[in-house]
Amino acid sequence: MRTQTIANTSFRAADYRAILGDGYRSLPYSLRLLAENAARHSENGAAAQDVLARNGDAVPFRPARLLLHDMLGIPALIDIMAMRNLLEEQGGDPLTVDMSLPVDLVIDHSMSINHWADKFALQKNMDREFEVNRERFAFLKACETRFPRLRVIPPGGGICHQVNLEYLGQTVLPSLEDPTLLIPDSCLGTDSHTPMINALGIMGWGVGGLEAEAVLFGETTPVNVPRVIGLEITGAPSDEIMATDIALVIAERLRALGVVDTFVELFGSGYRNLSVADRATIANMAPEYGSTMVFCPVDERTIGYLKDTGRNEAADRSEAFCKSQDLWVDAIDKGIVYDEVVELNLSQIGRSVSGPARPEQRIDLSDATEKLKLKGETRRRVAVEGAAHDIGDGDVIIAAITSCTNTANPRNMVTAGLMARNAVARGLQVPAHVKTSLAPGSRVVAAYLERSGLQTSLDALGFEVAAFSCSTCNGMSGPLDPAHEAAIKENDVKGIAVLSGNRNFAGRIHPLASRNMIASPPLVVAYALMGTILNDITSEPLGTDQKGRPVMLTDLWPSAEEVTEIVKTFVTPDEFSKNYAAINDVNTHWNNLQAGAGMYEWVPSSYVSFPPFVRTIRKEAAKVVPLKGLRPLVILGDSVTTDHISPSGIITPESEAGQYLQKLGVDPRDFNSFGTRRGCSDIVVRSTYANYRLRNEMTPDREGSWTRIEPEGEVTTVYKAIETYLDRDQKLVVIGGKEYGCGSSRDTAAKAPWLAGVRAVIAESFERIHRSNLVNMGIAPLCFPKGITRKTLRLDGSETFDIDLDEDLTGAMLTVHRKDGSYDMTPLDLRLYNDGERATFAAGGLLPRAFRKFLAGAA
Repeated sequence: MRTQTIANTSFRAADYRAILGDGYRSLPYSLRLLAENAARHSENGAAAQDVLARNGDAVPFRPARLLLHDMLGIPALIDIMAMRNLLEEQGGDPLTVDMSLPVDLVIDHSMSINHWADKFALQKNMDREFEVNRERFAFLKACETRFPRLRVIPPGGGICHQVNLEYLGQTVLPSLEDPTLLIPDSCLGTDSHTPMINALGIMGWGVGGLEAEAVLFGETTPVNVPRVIGLEITGAPSDEIMATDIALVIAERLRALGVVDTFVELFGSGYRNLSVADRATIANMAPEYGSTMVFCPVDERTIGYLKDTGRNEAADRSEAFCKSQDLWVDAIDKGIVYDEVVELNLSQIGRSVSGPARPEQRIDLSDATEKLKLKGETRRRVAVEGAAHDIGDGDVIIAAITSCTNTANPRNMVTAGLMARNAVARGLQVPAHVKTSLAPGSRVVAAYLERSGLQTSLDALGFEVAAFSCSTCNGMSGPLDPAHEAAIKENDVKGIAVLSGNRNFAGRIHPLASRNMIASPPLVVAYALMGTILNDITSEPLGTDQKGRPVMLTDLWPSAEEVTEIVKTFVTPDEFSKNYAAINDVNTHWNNLQAGAGMYEWVPSSYVSFPPFVRTIRKEAAKVVPLKGLRPLVILGDSVTTDHISPSGIITPESEAGQYLQKLGVDPRDFNSFGTRRGCSDIVVRSTYANYRLRNEMTPDREGSWTRIEPEGEVTTVYKAIETYLDRDQKLVVIGGKEYGCGSSRDTAAKAPWLAGVRAVIAESFERIHRSNLVNMGIAPLCFPKGITRKTLRLDGSETFDIDLDEDLTGAMLTVHRKDGSYDMTPLDLRLYNDGERATFAAGGLLPRAFRKFLAGAA
């Protein structure tokens, strides 16, 4: 590989431009980085030419590092640890199963908001988190002991994406193999919001845990050269606009456009008007419209952010590298050719929220009441037993300042703090039926809020710091006040959750929230004060002051100048350096946890168990055969999320998983969540389509985890149907609509169906990460041809399905057999995008393919 010396440094760089010639000048910056990576990971850099050709061919990609969080990282590590055991059992060397690159695992998905509006809430929640997750954390300690390249950031250290943005990301760094060679930082993560790191000019996106395992094992991951959508930014936002408002507009527009599997790249005269924190809020929400990345090229603001967060060395080498490699933006490059350009004028954006169940359901703030009010909804109130207050339809039952999406943005957080200060000064209080919480994505946020005095005002409104974790955004909102829960259940009260997160899918935030609304942090404070969605927050008072005067939203909103002054004074490089220097010491419970060495010993556990899909791996791959006589487990509509397929939130006592845990003697208060128990296959299989808001067209009159057992036609829970079909050795198929599998990157949304006996999913279209997860579990992802859907085929669930796969694994023929003896045939598109995916599918999935390589000594 040809290299060149970087001027005024002792470093070299791969000369990708020498391979491409002047043609590289037409490439967007994201594709220049892809070409540079492909050049380093292909013979003589030949794959870089495939990037230049832009024909959609697969090129090898290998990140500089991996980012995991505990909820998806633990299942991946369980697979790896189990493969070590299986390899030893079958005569191989277990130590060959190892990590080939640096891996950071951040424990951020485990904490539930069990305590709130309490000055000791954080410590109480951290104590409780460790109490219920000790088995999981002990496993992670065991992994950190056994895998030298694994670093675990303990509970309470922050949210993985905010830690990545503020601390781990380097933009440019020395190569692991050759410290004199500088390479662009790149990062794959087991969370769909990994693109948040794009804000630092770092290539990164979310992958399933299985794809991450392949990278851990030393493989490159094939990337089909994508279309690049240029998002042209013009204008400047008005003073009242938060980055959240911009991100919601982009989510709405790009989801409508259709950008699944594309790179989106920001450019334009208004690009410099977006801070790196603003860019991070925007890029974080890439999965909400399906793009692989929202790339933000390196400019002066990138370098300034690195310095402002205490990374001067990284800033200096990044500037030198990017300027020498034509990866630096200082003006609009008119030579770049985008596949499509979308214009966004920041000056035309107003305040927004989104809801009731999708991030792209953007609503102008002035229309929020009209759009989020349920049909026929009235101001019905019901009594709360033992309380002086009542609760009613439209009430805000959760108001959570949460999520890296927004808490990594100092202007968002300072504006919220000033709102709280102004509200307290006017004597406003949050109604008693609102559960308030503050869960920043890093301890830096808590530090500058405390030093500026704003935390005192947030405390007064019940927004004490309750966690440094994903919490409510991830469905770990915790319980409501028991009296409120009882009143809601007994009277079917239709409340709403308001959060500054990135996802508001039905059933995700709390089972008792009838709808969920995303809003900027200051608007979360405002809705907490108002206490209801039935009043127009733009024209009606949030409350009355000490003198009985109405207090409007505009009365509390701070000036941009005041926000800027506080950010400038209190958000300092020293604060970042000091906090991250101490990140390994934030949790005494973690530091006191001991772990032995040697081969891992599996013990009975409802958190960590040896996975069946590893135990059943055979030395030789079985031949790919037709799938005959499949029965549908569920028939679903459009935009089915991974939360529908395998939820991450609360386990209720009446659920199949809850009943199973009770039989094991687990008290309901210790159930934890579906997400934290993803390391246990017995819970994972019981999570299959266990969402409380699922709509299965086989049981149209029921909401929740219901289906029919065929041919009897018996209506039962999805898990009871799974049990029945497993006893019959009956393989299954799932039928879906458009955008099947959107949402989180969780590979349990593929592992759970596999455990249930699902061997094919037929949909109108797939979201990127979920399709990849299906392939890696050996489940066939199939698409109907244009004009054919479950509706045109008149499917009702009584049918059986034969799927004959083409020999070259590029397509299939579907035969639908009906009860009356008639049948229909239609071709299907087998969504395997390259030879690597076809090899993985033919092997039965990623784990069998990798295991056989290890066994043969080829890995």
